[in-house]
Amino acid sequence: MSEQRTTERRRGDYPVLRTITTRWEDEDVYGHVNNVVYYSYFDTAVNGYLIEATGTDTRELDAYGVVAETGCRYLRELRFPGDVQAGLAVTKLGRSSVVYEIGLFQGDSDEPAAVGKFVHVYVAGAERTVTPVPDVVRAVLEKLAVSPDS
Repeated sequence: MSEQRTTERRRGDYPVLRTITTRWEDEDVYGHVNNVVYYSYFDTAVNGYLIEATGTDTRELDAYGVVAETGCRYLRELRFPGDVQAGLAVTKLGRSSVVYEIGLFQGDSDEPAAVGKFVHVYVAGAERTVTPVPDVVRAVLEKLAVSPDS
């Protein structure tokens, strides 16, 4: 991830926290949540927030976000069983794209177990033509805005 800061955000630095319950199948043979599952947590947290905050099923809008880039810094293991809190922040809101930062936390620690980057580019139609972020989505994303360096 190109926007690496010298210090990580803490749990309270994220405008929204969403709870995700780990599943038996999330752990691998090494006894921790497998790295690919973290990306599922990112996707679940972002899209769950968008659906709840907008009050609409975002899949029914004329434009929708497709993933253009992802990244993750793994800092500590996540384990089953136990809830994970996903902290959501928007570090860049462009005309047709949004850059999310997602911090994953487990237990009482205020330090993230992982920090992810998730980029959505909004497209429309069968041709998936790049298009502006819908107003209803932009309104809820503005509430998540933070400085990328803070």
